[in-house]
Amino acid sequence: MGLLHTAREADIVAGKTTDAYFERTVRILRRRNIHRRVTVEVRAGSLPNGWSWAVLAGVDEALRLLAALKRKLDVECAPEGSVFHASDPVMQIAGDYVDFCVYETPLLGLLCQASGIATTAARCRIAVGDKELLSFGARRMHPAIAPMIERAAFIGGCDGVACIAGARLIREPARGTMPHALVLCFGDTVEATRAFHDIVGGRKISTVSLVDTINDEKFEAIRVAEALGKELAAIRVDTPTSRRGDLVRLLREIRWELDLRGHQHVKIFVSGGLDEPKLRELRDAADGFGVGTHISNAPTVDFALDIVEMDGRPLAKRGKRSGAKVWWQNRDTLESIVQPRAASRCPGKKWDALLQLVLRTGKLSTKLPTPQEIRVRVLHQLSKLGPE
Repeated sequence: MGLLHTAREADIVAGKTTDAYFERTVRILRRRNIHRRVTVEVRAGSLPNGWSWAVLAGVDEALRLLAALKRKLDVECAPEGSVFHASDPVMQIAGDYVDFCVYETPLLGLLCQASGIATTAARCRIAVGDKELLSFGARRMHPAIAPMIERAAFIGGCDGVACIAGARLIREPARGTMPHALVLCFGDTVEATRAFHDIVGGRKISTVSLVDTINDEKFEAIRVAEALGKELAAIRVDTPTSRRGDLVRLLREIRWELDLRGHQHVKIFVSGGLDEPKLRELRDAADGFGVGTHISNAPTVDFALDIVEMDGRPLAKRGKRSGAKVWWQNRDTLESIVQPRAASRCPGKKWDALLQLVLRTGKLSTKLPTPQEIRVRVLHQLSKLGPE
């Protein structure tokens, strides 16, 4: 065991992160020389928290894992970032079952958690409208998965991420302000903010002052704005819940006082314990938001992987619909229609077949999109959804 209690990539590719019964199943099938060509589908029978839709994420890792196996697998998948509904088959894999049986556990893990995070970020994006939205949640989860969390948050709709490793993964600059510790070390908000500006501030890093550490937020905001003038880009309010009172009125009061003194350029950024209802409540009183635990600790999408064909014949366990399928989506409304592949027929001109062949005999047959390209796809779809 190394420094951290995490699996290495080599362990995952070797099938060591599977559930024991899959490993035992492979041993039995190989001992009896049973090789079945199956088609399996990945789909969620339901979505958490009453969601009516979710955002597919984790596809990049899932496909890279399947390609690394170097097995003769054919994989059809919806593009990462696709909005889907319960019972939409987001992925289908065809091949010898013993070749990928033990990868059900890690494959689902990659898709389930990332999709939950991306969906929660997307719902936060809808809640804040066009206001700035940053991911601040890396500290709430195991550091080994921080880059995955930040990537999923970004493609789901966040404008930026705070974790350095996550920012590097998505090839975006790390975003953030300053901690309370910096203000406490200086003993004064203005001095801490001036030091921040002098040492790390500049064109690429905006100077944002944290105004709730020592004194009243309004008066600290005024002091910092008067001291730094145009060099101050924004102030951040991270007031503890026990001291917040009516946060909307506090933010409006700060805005009034800053504007009154000619500091209309200074934006107001809010963080600390934010979720969708709070974001909707604060949206009109602030210019940007940092969301942490609500995104990083998002509920997972409960995907399942099930056999639907055996040796070319439709076959599924009880409670599942057998046969390979075609998933059609209306590009205007995002409505879904799922049909048996054997009897599939395009519903109309505005309908697209989302499942595309992305892995042919174990090799990637298409270039995987960048996080930026996936995020554009997500935001385009969100514009058609609106609040639930």
